[in-house]
Amino acid sequence: MRRIRRLVHLVLFCPLSKGLQSRLPGIKVKYLLVVWLGIFVGSWVAYMHYSSYSELCRGHVCRMIICDQYKKGIISGSTCKDLCEERSLLFQHCLSSSPTQQVYSGLWREREVIIKCGIEEALKADSHPDSVPRRDVVLFDKPTRGTSMDEFKEMLLNFLKSNLGDQPSLAALVSRIITMADVNRDGKVSLAEAKSIWALLQLNEFLLMLSLHEKEHTSKLLGHCGDLYVTEKIPHTSLYGVDVPPFLQSLLPSVVHQIIHQWFAPAWPRRAKIAIGLLEFVEEIFHGTYGNFYICETSFKNVGYNDKYDFKMVKLRKVATEMTIRGFLKGRHCEQNVDCTYGKDCMATCDKLMKQCKSDMVQPNLAKVCGLLQDYLLYGAPLELKEELQKQLRTCMTLSGLASQMEVHHSLVLNNLKTLLWKKISNTKYS
Repeated sequence: MRRIRRLVHLVLFCPLSKGLQSRLPGIKVKYLLVVWLGIFVGSWVAYMHYSSYSELCRGHVCRMIICDQYKKGIISGSTCKDLCEERSLLFQHCLSSSPTQQVYSGLWREREVIIKCGIEEALKADSHPDSVPRRDVVLFDKPTRGTSMDEFKEMLLNFLKSNLGDQPSLAALVSRIITMADVNRDGKVSLAEAKSIWALLQLNEFLLMLSLHEKEHTSKLLGHCGDLYVTEKIPHTSLYGVDVPPFLQSLLPSVVHQIIHQWFAPAWPRRAKIAIGLLEFVEEIFHGTYGNFYICETSFKNVGYNDKYDFKMVKLRKVATEMTIRGFLKGRHCEQNVDCTYGKDCMATCDKLMKQCKSDMVQPNLAKVCGLLQDYLLYGAPLELKEELQKQLRTCMTLSGLASQMEVHHSLVLNNLKTLLWKKISNTKYS
């Protein structure tokens, strides 16, 4: 045992000592150096992984903050009792990509769910306790005590107008929000209930989830507590059903990525059904019930589907309202179109004479989605359909975002593409 310890000591700490070869005859120093480097690199990778995990994954902090405010009577919600008292809402696997936006898979009432909450203000308060107010003061400051129900409804309506535009359907959305806020179903909204729903509405993803719930292309909202909310879990969070692990993505060439996607993608009729759902979503967010919305990062990683192959928008944070983009573009200085880009690919035109961004999008949602669907649908497509499908996708990808083209032309291209796919899979088991 003592010899083994001595050997480990020599390998780890004395790889270059002069007496090493005499102590370990037959083994060259360079091989031991390789072993030592391997152990060092492995330890470093493990440490970095642990550090990034502990930084990204703070579900325990999220629970602690939410439950503390619930016990103080500051917030309320349909999941508070299960989260804080009965402990039946369980955090399981961390899916967070940012320490300020906590995302976990979880279990609630024997059902797999997704749990989301933000802890940005809490983290700031931990770092600078003297300069930043407590999170309950920062986030849950509205409405104030003494606000009447009529005043609260007016607050909601004005907020929705500023974020969604002056739509005739906003009054119905206000009524839906009030009903959601009334957790105990007593026909009244308490201050804690009002503070909770107001805080949730400040989250872009939650607001979009409420606005785009009609055709069920978004995750179903199951409950909330303060600004923590619970949604259904989408089984397949990538258009191809599986994604290359992050640590391999930069190592593998794009051709290998494409082969892996093709291997694991659903059968073509299933893909056609998912694509029809995606096209319906584009149709829904273009002059929808609550205004226009733009997909500002068109990637197969942001869209998915359920076990019935119904399309689901996985990352609503990549979608922006027209009002949000207009606010971003208003008065913005530019030299070229790329200076007028919101998110990753919501690019507007630049007036090079005035050096200011205009409101017309260079590429509409439909053109970007067709670019995404090109490889997805053409691979494995039926031979009698492939040529026409390719032609329609090319036409779709050339669409302009100019207002003069946005009405009839776009609707015609979208409907033609949907009809072509639906005719092929209708009256089959895939429909």
